[in-house]
Amino acid sequence: MFAVIGGKEGAAATGTMELDKATIAKAYGRWAPVYDLVFGAVFDQGRRAAIAAAERIGGRILEVGVGTGISLPDYDRRCRIFGVDISDAMLRKAEERVSDLGLSNVEGLAVMDAENLSFPDASFDVVVAQYVITTVPNPEAALNEFARVLKPGGEIILVSRIGAEAGLRRTLEHWFAPAARKLGWRTEFAWTRYVQWAQATQNIHLIERRAMPPLGHFSLIRFGRTEAGEAGCASGVESRAVVGAQS
Repeated sequence: MFAVIGGKEGAAATGTMELDKATIAKAYGRWAPVYDLVFGAVFDQGRRAAIAAAERIGGRILEVGVGTGISLPDYDRRCRIFGVDISDAMLRKAEERVSDLGLSNVEGLAVMDAENLSFPDASFDVVVAQYVITTVPNPEAALNEFARVLKPGGEIILVSRIGAEAGLRRTLEHWFAPAARKLGWRTEFAWTRYVQWAQATQNIHLIERRAMPPLGHFSLIRFGRTEAGEAGCASGVESRAVVGAQS
């Protein structure tokens, strides 16, 4: 059975934040009743790609931004899942889903700040964050936490929006940014931020970037932490070849 754990707020990140945690939590509280209806089909392919990548490694998986738990039934039952989210309202939907479907492989659900995870170092074989990085106040701080709780040989698997580098789409993203922040996300997030984070983070390397629908504006992004272990969903981290990143 699963446990529901109270979360804790992280220390404020340094520098100017484009989003704040209270705004994000409030926004997703409003989204909770209709999230699956509005975003379920739109983001389905990205979710399934992230789950497939996570299942290739298996073991213990942390899903950050688990939301309503829409992904949870699709994981292989041999994989052990822990889900966290900043929104109580979202997690209540996830709790109902776990209970109704008897998802005994879900170890727990917790209200938690992605920038300050309440887990010891090297706790998970995989960290999955779908459509999350552009919604947190300090994305690099969240990525640092993902790397901290990841076991050597594991992977960080993201599905995330990548901002346009130039042209009309970049202009539109800039124009829409203030409204997007009120909805709980940011429209502008350059690929170079991921690259720079990986270059600055010890033992982290880019494995893959793959365009995802809708319209290729999102990407599946995989980062690995050095040192490979054993294979399989039941046993955890697998030995595997590095796939070339796509631009």
